[in-house]
Amino acid sequence: MSGTTTVPARLRSRVAGAGANRWAVLVVLCVSLLLVAVDATVLHVAVPAVTEDLRPGAIELLWIVDTYPLVCASLLILFGTLGDRVGRRRVLLLGYGAFGVASAVAAFAPNPLTLILARALLGVGGAMIMPATLSILRQVFPDRRERAVAIGVWSAVAAVGAAVGPLLGGFLLEHFWWGSVFLVNIPLMLVSLPVGRLLLPESTGERDGPWDVTGALMAAVGLFGAVLGVKRLGGGEDVLGVLTLGPLLAGAALLVAFVRRQRRRRHPLVDFGLFARPAFSTAVGCIVLAMLALVGLELIAAQYLQLVLGLSPLGTGLRLLPLTFAAMAAGLLGARLLRRFGPRRTVCAGFCLTAAAVLTLTAMGGRDDAGLLLTGFVLLGFGLETTLFGAYESMLSEAPADRAGGAAAIGETSYQLGAGMGIALLGTVMNAAYAPGLARVPGVPAADSAAASHSLGEAYEVAGRLGGAPGQALRRAARDSFVHGLHVTLLVSAVLLLLGAVAACRLPRAMQCEAEEEPVELPVQREAERPRVSA
Repeated sequence: MSGTTTVPARLRSRVAGAGANRWAVLVVLCVSLLLVAVDATVLHVAVPAVTEDLRPGAIELLWIVDTYPLVCASLLILFGTLGDRVGRRRVLLLGYGAFGVASAVAAFAPNPLTLILARALLGVGGAMIMPATLSILRQVFPDRRERAVAIGVWSAVAAVGAAVGPLLGGFLLEHFWWGSVFLVNIPLMLVSLPVGRLLLPESTGERDGPWDVTGALMAAVGLFGAVLGVKRLGGGEDVLGVLTLGPLLAGAALLVAFVRRQRRRRHPLVDFGLFARPAFSTAVGCIVLAMLALVGLELIAAQYLQLVLGLSPLGTGLRLLPLTFAAMAAGLLGARLLRRFGPRRTVCAGFCLTAAAVLTLTAMGGRDDAGLLLTGFVLLGFGLETTLFGAYESMLSEAPADRAGGAAAIGETSYQLGAGMGIALLGTVMNAAYAPGLARVPGVPAADSAAASHSLGEAYEVAGRLGGAPGQALRRAARDSFVHGLHVTLLVSAVLLLLGAVAACRLPRAMQCEAEEEPVELPVQREAERPRVSA
């Protein structure tokens, strides 16, 4: 089938009539996504201020940072499928409310426990918002060509949010106290709630059979255990440790039981039959592979910019801005690329371009090369966003409209799991390549060498404590070993990306556009069409 769409005249007139409202709905959904994306990263720069004010212990500080993504990833399937049952707009608006309340509590948290609980509630709100935005987008844009444009804008906003978080947090901390990074959410939520209620359409999927509460809880607890175990692995914890292996095995067991339960049920929460469709399963696999290859690498690159090149946090953020701008450009151009080249070539080319960017960055050394970094980051941002856009669009378009919430939840969960596994895998590769270079440094005691092998930051601390020639030798050896480890990690990432390019060959060759679906009637349109009664 060609990439053009033949739309019946009746459907075309209804779609045209709702055109302005549909794009207004997209604006509301993008604001929702922006809040969630910013909140995922805004706290990172505020950690020192939080530590100084609330005095959390090491474990408490870890939970302050990790509770939000852990809870959010765990509840995506629960709230995505609940939205299909009780109404996607209803779940989204409840998410707005939870997000606003949690932001106020977090901003004025008097102790670490309150802040952890507030971050957990933020995760609940985020899990309500994220799949709902995609599933409503799926309903509001029945024409795949328009939907591709909408998903491109949606993904560009996600890229902006991830980059704006640290910059916004840094600006607020310069002028206000750390709680201001949460308070900024409240005015936007106060506007989004009434506007969303006015503009967003309500839609549900099939309501046959009872909602599987037991299955939803199994999925939530299983994902929590799996993501927690993967995050601990990525943090360098012992693989065989009880708090690492226990949650990982328990989570995996619950997820396997959840899948088996869903396959037996007449009305499952998640239709795993979708994975029998090559386009859907391949798109989900591409999302996992893209995040597996790149999220851990992004963290390592930030360490390189700060610890090897000596840039400030603000300077690091500015160096990474070209990556964000390139990702925005790819999101905005994605629909045109998809129409012209089709999902297979678009996603495959995105993987290959990203692999080329990663290989270009292997030329990074101990000296700053601004031109090389600019080229590599631009290629990286454009290639990665092209890959993710094409994969998300293919996945969402392949899913039936009545299962949009579950499909969106699967996509977001695969994104989170891929990111967690990427940090764990690439962190392990990095440590394996970095540590041997510090085994025998002249003049450095074995105990200090062992401590320095944990991370580059710790190596610098040990070197400062030693001082003199041994300290300088250790610092130089640690920097050289880190650069070597970074090169090895980049090569592993390139291999994963090329595997993704091969996997993308299972996607459809052309963008098949069908318009037999009825568009959802929008609230504002419904009010306008209601007959007026004259006095």
